Amino acid sequence: MSSVTELGYVGIEASKLTDWERFGVDLLGLQVADRSDGQLTLRMDHKAHRWIIVAGSADDLAFTGFECASEADLQAIAARLRAAGTPVNDGDASLAAARKVQRIAVTSDPLGNRVELYVGLADAATAFRSDRLSSSFITGQGGMGHQVLMERGVDRRQLIDWYGMLGFKLTDTISQEVAPGIVAEVAFLHCNGRHHTVAFANMPFPKRMHHFMIEVADIRDVGLAYDRCMDARQPFEMTLGMHPNDHMFSFYVRTPSGMNVEYGWGGLVIDEATWQVQHLDKLSSWGHRPPQVVSELLQA
Repeated sequence: MSSVTELGYVGIEASKLTDWERFGVDLLGLQVADRSDGQLTLRMDHKAHRWIIVAGSADDLAFTGFECASEADLQAIAARLRAAGTPVNDGDASLAAARKVQRIAVTSDPLGNRVELYVGLADAATAFRSDRLSSSFITGQGGMGHQVLMERGVDRRQLIDWYGMLGFKLTDTISQEVAPGIVAEVAFLHCNGRHHTVAFANMPFPKRMHHFMIEVADIRDVGLAYDRCMDARQPFEMTLGMHPNDHMFSFYVRTPSGMNVEYGWGGLVIDEATWQVQHLDKLSSWGHRPPQVVSELLQA
């Protein structure tokens, strides 16, 4: 069955492009690809862009781009979606040029999130360079990272089935009572060796996307980014910790648009041929505490 191969780019509608440039470049270690009054694009690797920040008032997820290995795969996935009742529109030449891809189609998932299926994201003309990183971002066959989407009352089975038509498979689930009477449940899906590329969460959060994870090749870059965010007084969602399912050592920092970036190292690469779905009861093996809790403990 034809499947998407990776999450290739993410789009954010943001009210403060200048703040996003500072956040992405100075704190995270991304590189500016292009900057105009209406758009900022950022690089993580040899590709032309990975983050597309468009000017607007929403301050939320705007679109997600998933790569298909060939035009035949894109057409097969589009046909599958249409047969199930999901409209899919072929993108025109101007949209393909803006996204720097060879071919593109546009649809929406059951949450109303815009999903772009594409073939052939262009390489940049120059090598990736960051003054902040001592290593590099891990992309390659695992794509640019993962995103956790908020379920917003939509039935999880419907979401898993819809993303299944793109080729995603369930990796595992976690259910934990994070506060009296509040249970956070998350389902994790993969489309390549990265433990998960998309996840769905039902915890309270005001944005469409809780976070996007980017991964570095050296654990020291996590610590350096943590210090940069701390020194810049960038708000944290969660402090340093590790997850029990994907083994990611990471922290969560708030973006200028209110959702989060998980900045991590050491993520698990799975073997789909032998992987067994797991059901866990902890979101984190250790750490990942809210910053106010850490502050109170240190003061005590």
